[in-house]
Amino acid sequence: MVRLAIYDMDKTITRAATWTPFLLHAARGYAPWRLALLPLLAGEGIAYGIGLRDRGALKERAQRLMLGDLVAAPAMAALADTFADRLMAVGVHPAALAQIAADRAAGYRLVLATASFGFYVGAIADRLGFDAVIATGSERGANGAIRAAIAGENCYGPAKLRMIEAWLASQGIARDTAHVRFYSDHASDAPTLDWADEAFAVNPHPPLRVLAVARGWPVLDWAA
Repeated sequence: MVRLAIYDMDKTITRAATWTPFLLHAARGYAPWRLALLPLLAGEGIAYGIGLRDRGALKERAQRLMLGDLVAAPAMAALADTFADRLMAVGVHPAALAQIAADRAAGYRLVLATASFGFYVGAIADRLGFDAVIATGSERGANGAIRAAIAGENCYGPAKLRMIEAWLASQGIARDTAHVRFYSDHASDAPTLDWADEAFAVNPHPPLRVLAVARGWPVLDWAA
């Protein structure tokens, strides 16, 4: 039996969402003049809030505003490394680190499954000791340059479960030969929580807390 411990990242392992902090960090290091476009970024957030943008479009537009249409792969990797170092210093729940270590010691293969973009999540996953990353992909230009465009699906909600299942297939792991733990803070991950053998509601927002009580999922407070 293959044992898998699959973790959401933002607000599950980390104290806060990471996408906007990464964009601001990257803009300061890569194109500081783009910080003057922050009012436009706020406008994109409002457009999403009133239903004029979906999550994927919001992420693409935000990246384009803060970093431009295309960033060379080495530059983006350097930005991801410095962001990951800062995040690990102050932005990760110690209790999350303890659970990751416990799952590793118990023989679980560690998988990070997040809606955040893989081009910066990989550096965080490396520092956390994960074995694999399932994340939102990016279209690529010449020499692997990263475009402000999603490749495939935004790894969110039902799409996250589809991408996890595709990863299992790519690894030659049949679902009935795997025991899966899944940790998340958000009700959007309900499809994956239902699918897992063990589901944990971590630092849950109110809708997930209600769902966890109804489903009998353990509630873990890693923010204490």
